[in-house]
Order: sequence, then structure tokens, then C-alpha cells
Amino acid sequence: METIDHTTAAAGHLHQPHTQRAFGAVKKCVAGYGALGVAVLLVDVILSVKGHKVSSFMWGRTGGVLASAVVAYWLTGLAARGSRSAYLRVRIMSVVAPLAIVAIDSIPGALPPWFVAMQIAGALVLAPAAFLTNGSGLRAAFPKSSRRS
Repeated sequence: METIDHTTAAAGHLHQPHTQRAFGAVKKCVAGYGALGVAVLLVDVILSVKGHKVSSFMWGRTGGVLASAVVAYWLTGLAARGSRSAYLRVRIMSVVAPLAIVAIDSIPGALPPWFVAMQIAGALVLAPAAFLTNGSGLRAAFPKSSRRS
């Protein structure tokens, strides 16, 4: 059973139209990131069916991107409903995922150029979510509580 861990003071900020619009924009970024992940998966499948080599590294990267998109979308929905822990996780994922994608894709010769281009496109689509979730508007909806858990 999940509990919503927001403070009463923050509840007023959470339901402000600008806060919900920001969460809507974050969801769109995450959905775009996921859609590009699906596109990469489709290309992987097509290449594999046609007999081209698709490395286990490529399958793993594709699966990781899709899994992170699904989790990020789910967490964004929870955060929009008031879950501070989900919000904190979305903040972290929206920063770490694009950086990790770019870092791994910059390994020379590890991945084909088309794969790198599509993965970086996904990172660029997700990057605005990092600015939105770490901006003052959404942070105001989830102030640090004075109590320790």
C-alpha cells in the first residue's frame, strides 16, 4: 500500500495550475523519451530479423531505456498526485539518465552511429524534464520537511 508523503503546506502548491502543467510537460518529455526507446527497439528487431548483427549490449541498452521510461512515467504520475519520494526519484532520473546515455554512447566503436544518434535524441527529449523537476516551481510543491523519518 502506498502512502502519499507530502506536507499540508505543500498541498496548496501541488494543486496549482502551473505545478500541474509542469508535471504534464515532464510526462510529455518522458513519453517522448519512451517513444524513441520503442523506435530503437523496433529497429533492433527489424535488423535482427533481417540477419544483421544486433549485439547484446544494444539489446540491453534498449531494454534499459524502455524500463527507465516506464518507471519515470509512473513516478511522475505519483509525484503529480503528491508523492515526495516519487518526485525526488524523478528529479534524479531526469538528470542521471541523459548523462548516462551520453557517457555510454561516447565509448568509441561500442555502438553503431544510428543507435548512438537515436539514444542521444532520447536523452535530448528527456533533458528538459531535469530543468522542470529541479526548478523552483516544482520544488516549492515538495518542501523539505522539518521532521526526520
